[in-house]
Amino acid sequence: MYTLIRRFLFLFPAEFSHHLGLAGLKLLYRLGLTRFFSPSVPSNTIDAFGLQFKNPIGIAAGLDKNGDYIDALGSLGFGFIEVGTVTPLAQPGNPKPRLFRLSKDRALINRMGFNNKGVRHMVKRLKSRRFSGIVGVNIGKNFSTPLEQAHEDYLFCLRELYAYADYIVVNLSSPNTPGLRALQFGEGLKSLLSVIKAEQALLAGRHQKYVPLLLKIAPDLNEKECKDIALALLMHGIDGVIATNTTISRTDLRESESSNETGGLSGAPLASRSTIIIKILNQHLQNTIPIIGVGGIMDTLSAQDKFKAGASLLQIYTGFIYHGPKLIEEALKAGIGPD
Repeated sequence: MYTLIRRFLFLFPAEFSHHLGLAGLKLLYRLGLTRFFSPSVPSNTIDAFGLQFKNPIGIAAGLDKNGDYIDALGSLGFGFIEVGTVTPLAQPGNPKPRLFRLSKDRALINRMGFNNKGVRHMVKRLKSRRFSGIVGVNIGKNFSTPLEQAHEDYLFCLRELYAYADYIVVNLSSPNTPGLRALQFGEGLKSLLSVIKAEQALLAGRHQKYVPLLLKIAPDLNEKECKDIALALLMHGIDGVIATNTTISRTDLRESESSNETGGLSGAPLASRSTIIIKILNQHLQNTIPIIGVGGIMDTLSAQDKFKAGASLLQIYTGFIYHGPKLIEEALKAGIGPD
């Protein structure tokens, strides 16, 4: 069934298909019909960050930027859902076209630029959700905010969302916001982590609940940079790390028409690099901080590789676009899970 749906959606430009597909899913959910598309997902409970996940397969940030489809996506069998990236103020993102398919490579290129309706809209959607599973929120800075003031945007989002999110992800790794990735390194990273960790402690006391903080990093890092990030996470008591975001690399692509578009590449070509980053992080974290593995998970083998590298949980996005909900079922029925 999903193969037929994908063929139809792939007749249209990628971003139009994205919105059409989500609108169709929401309609099916409201009509009570998503059960006909949902896989048979076995129970595989995982504990991480002090939270209990009903299974280790989640949807990555970027698919549902505003929290408008949480319940519909949750009905497909995901163990958890991550929404965003959301910024303090609504912003349109980069000019269109900004999303491109590389079908021969089972990949996407996007330069969306954190297009979203703003944090206040996200709060409304989180308040009204019915999905009982874990929902994380990915936060970023507005395009117009100077890099030296980026911490103010992250703090604003953290304060607004803390009462309603199960975990919060600090996104420093999108290649589509100028200068953002510079915050992954050195004193800039340490300063930001220190500030948000202190705010987390204040908010935990105020709301009488602890909401884990995670950091999402890029795949375009060398071994020393990964080590430095791991040490910073340990130093500041960050609860988890997501590895990885999209890549700016264009190595070994078969698709020529769109491969030179600027933006972040996701999908099958990212699988090996993201797994390497997970492995390096795990060597330095030594299972003290859970890792969510994401990037190029297209089948059971690529999912198993991420678990073997040290991931406790996985997220899919591009694999979901190309293969649909069956990817969740295949991973779980194959006995995939952390050792």
